[in-house]
Amino acid sequence: MGVGLLLASLLGQGAWAQQPGAGSIYTCVDRQGRRLTADRPIVECLDREQRELGPTGTMRRQIGPSLTEQERAALDAQRRKEAEERARLQEERRRERVLTARYPDKAAHDVERAAAIQLLDDITAIAEKRMVELQLQRKALDTEMEFYQKDPTKAPMALRRKIAENDEDMQEQRRFVGNQELEKRRIHQRFDAELAQLRRLWAVQLTPALATSDGLPPAAAR
Repeated sequence: MGVGLLLASLLGQGAWAQQPGAGSIYTCVDRQGRRLTADRPIVECLDREQRELGPTGTMRRQIGPSLTEQERAALDAQRRKEAEERARLQEERRRERVLTARYPDKAAHDVERAAAIQLLDDITAIAEKRMVELQLQRKALDTEMEFYQKDPTKAPMALRRKIAENDEDMQEQRRFVGNQELEKRRIHQRFDAELAQLRRLWAVQLTPALATSDGLPPAAAR
């Protein structure tokens, strides 16, 4: 049964809880094809439509069919799905309003993009400065190792440990700088995606303004 029919059935089902009208006659055709009448809703026709008639035979309302447990579960699931979709759309509209309030134009968006990139550049500069220091340290350590060129195994353990630590520190700084480059690309991608969305939102906001400036109502301007 479709959602529309399920909803109609559910509305019909609510009628079972109402008191029968004065002088009402209920009539239906059951699953065996028999036409039944009674002075209250007919149990044999819970799965099908029945009519409530007044004393003169005029129809007061249609009742049912009532929903099965499976049909009620299906309708409840559909209603939850529709409610979730409405909530999603409302949240999307809210985020769009926040976005356009934060970035009323491209200049404002460009400023924040530049600030985010500058922050990464500053952090990267610190790491690059550290790499220069490590290179100078390594040069000094290599100078010490020149005394043990013939047999490096005779180099003091402290010297060899400093060289190993220097190598590890250098690799760590290189990884860090590489990660900052990846993060910079992610930031550009995020701002690019935002800008595409903002251009659409700005255009929607601009259309009524253009129509008003032309002396035409928005509908006529379109």
